[in-house]
Amino acid sequence: MSELGGDISLIELFRDEVRTNTQILNEGLVALEQGMASPERLEAMMRAAHSIKGAARVVNVQPAVEVSHALEDCFVRAQKAELALTSEVVDVLRAGVDMLQEIAQAAGTEFASWLESRCGNVARMVQSLQGVVGQAKADLVPGRSAPASGTVPTSTAVEVAAAPAATTSSSQAEEGAVRVTARSLTRLMGLAGESLVEARWLDPFSKSLLQLKRQQTQVGNILEGIQEAAQHEESREQFDGLLTDARQRLAACCELLSQRIGEFDRRIRNTDDLSTRLYREVISSRMRPFRDGVQGLPRLVRDLARQLGKKAQLEIHGESTEVDRDILEKLDASLNHLVRNALDHGLETPDQRQALGKPEVGRLRIEAVHSAGLLSITISDDGRGIDLDRLRQIVVERGHTSPELAQKLSDSELLDFLFLPGFSTTSEVTEISGRGVGLDAVHAMVQSVGGHIHVHAQAGRGMSFQLELPITLSVLRAVVVNIAGEPYAFPHNRIDRVIWLARDDLRSLENRQYFEVDGQNVGIVMARQILQLDGPEAAGENLVVVLFSKQSARYGVVVDSLLGEQDLVVRPLDRRLGKVPDLHAAAVLDDGSPVLIVDPDDLWRSIDKLLEGHRLQRAGARTAQPEQHWRKRVLVVDDSITVREVERQLLTNQGYLVEVAVDGMEGWNLVREGRFDLVVSDIDMPRLNGIELVRRIKADPRLQTLPVVIVSYKDREEDRLRGLEAGANYYLTKSSFHDDTLIQAVRELIGDVEA
Repeated sequence: MSELGGDISLIELFRDEVRTNTQILNEGLVALEQGMASPERLEAMMRAAHSIKGAARVVNVQPAVEVSHALEDCFVRAQKAELALTSEVVDVLRAGVDMLQEIAQAAGTEFASWLESRCGNVARMVQSLQGVVGQAKADLVPGRSAPASGTVPTSTAVEVAAAPAATTSSSQAEEGAVRVTARSLTRLMGLAGESLVEARWLDPFSKSLLQLKRQQTQVGNILEGIQEAAQHEESREQFDGLLTDARQRLAACCELLSQRIGEFDRRIRNTDDLSTRLYREVISSRMRPFRDGVQGLPRLVRDLARQLGKKAQLEIHGESTEVDRDILEKLDASLNHLVRNALDHGLETPDQRQALGKPEVGRLRIEAVHSAGLLSITISDDGRGIDLDRLRQIVVERGHTSPELAQKLSDSELLDFLFLPGFSTTSEVTEISGRGVGLDAVHAMVQSVGGHIHVHAQAGRGMSFQLELPITLSVLRAVVVNIAGEPYAFPHNRIDRVIWLARDDLRSLENRQYFEVDGQNVGIVMARQILQLDGPEAAGENLVVVLFSKQSARYGVVVDSLLGEQDLVVRPLDRRLGKVPDLHAAAVLDDGSPVLIVDPDDLWRSIDKLLEGHRLQRAGARTAQPEQHWRKRVLVVDDSITVREVERQLLTNQGYLVEVAVDGMEGWNLVREGRFDLVVSDIDMPRLNGIELVRRIKADPRLQTLPVVIVSYKDREEDRLRGLEAGANYYLTKSSFHDDTLIQAVRELIGDVEA
């Protein structure tokens, strides 16, 4: 196995090959067990086993070669009507598929040790599969080849056997597959977003050319005036000749400029169309069919139903519905929870169903569709449902609400209690369910991606869960607002609406401000206070309020102004920053400026802290403006837009005036031209690194007293000494964003905000 560990990429390809083909095998085995055998299905399963065998040979995983070859032989016998696919045979085949998955997972640098401990299991599995084939041969009667139950007639199998080659090649020609790493996709996503932004810069440039044309027209008018004035001069003929020539040149220039503007407009449209198509193509490359996320559920339903002594049939609709791969991965555990609950708590046993007049086989249904810009996934069953009166009683017994209030709860409000941590409607705890953590985990997942979940239940008729999720996590529809002169984005699907509220409509109760909307009192919170931003409150008779809710509570967040809605390409914050309070990610607006995306859940927690501390500011309150002083100025130099913005926010929140530079050279130019009290710089930057920037500052007689703080992710002692030897006054790591270290260093070097 020496060559196996040498090329990890080949092993990953092998695992992908096994994953894809075992999906075909598992789906086929479920269908065969349900009596839905067909020549095409058996052919596909035989070829899946054959593909795994070929891939295993390439990477020299001999156990997988042996198991897949034995499986392939079984399917060939079934095609020839020499093997009856009974439940017992299907169980053996299924175990063989499981063994292939286990081998693929273990393949890699540690495969030798795994094989040493499991070689006996592999050998026994191969023997079991060969035994199935051997028994099939022994059962054959000479001169007779009538198909047994679950098999395919020989004549039909022979007709199909020659067809797949042409069909497969044709399919490959139409549906080519390319493997792309997640990192490459992320980079491509960023480039596509930047391309879209750059294309939109062309429109204002085109408008500037139109302005130039108007200016030229004005020049022509001026020249006309000069001509009139020159009529009174003795050298009138000379003036006339020059001015005639000038007019001709100006006319030619205007004509050429008009042509260029027309051509430029066409290029704008072409570039915008190209950028849009590139952008959509990149988004599409992140999408996967819904079937990829539910491929294991038929097997789960089959095995779990057998374990519980129940009969169940799973229907999956919308398998081709496209879903962002990140959403699909997060869905895996939640769908498993919901299916397990449906089988354990929802569906009755065959005897119970017959007594109720229901079909003996219970029905589970999963459907995925795109609806109103969201991904809607519904998981439903036709089981016993939920007795809402009993649920109401349990809610009261466990102290979640009073009996009086419980009677006033609507059905949907009552069913929301199912998502409370540790809440369960059954007192029996099994390996399958009953601990009250499944639905809580589902609810947490849905919230984490900014979605919603709805429950519908009817006693004796069944139950359904509807998950409304964003189609992709890479693109966010957002409401962009202005807070303290900076743009911030609220996820569109996490807010209720934006309203304009007259200041006269504000009311006060126990030192808290509120207003009435939809017959409900809604508390007011200042966005500036939550985000710890300075500056006077926006003037005007009306307040701009972003209204958002969580369960039954509601708040209005007051912002300075509304900038509109945009689709934003989400950029994660630098991991070195850790969790930045109240912020989720960053993006770039259409005009190229950066914007921070608010984290609604974190914002909600910050509001709760303000409420607990009775520290809410009042909207409309005016404070006396202090006497104007010179505010200390700080220059932040960093090539990371995220780091620059976070440092700028930290220092701005403390009252300092902050300017930024995108690299060391721009920082050096700004330092020489402007007046700053402090420089905060990164080390690794293009054109001029931070160490060289510090050396230049300290070597300049005019700047050598200027304090410099280096903030770098490099935390080795030799890096720190290198920075200090260059002349830096402080050397901090970027983990200092999580505490007051940076602010304390700034205050120690330059003092308070005002001079």
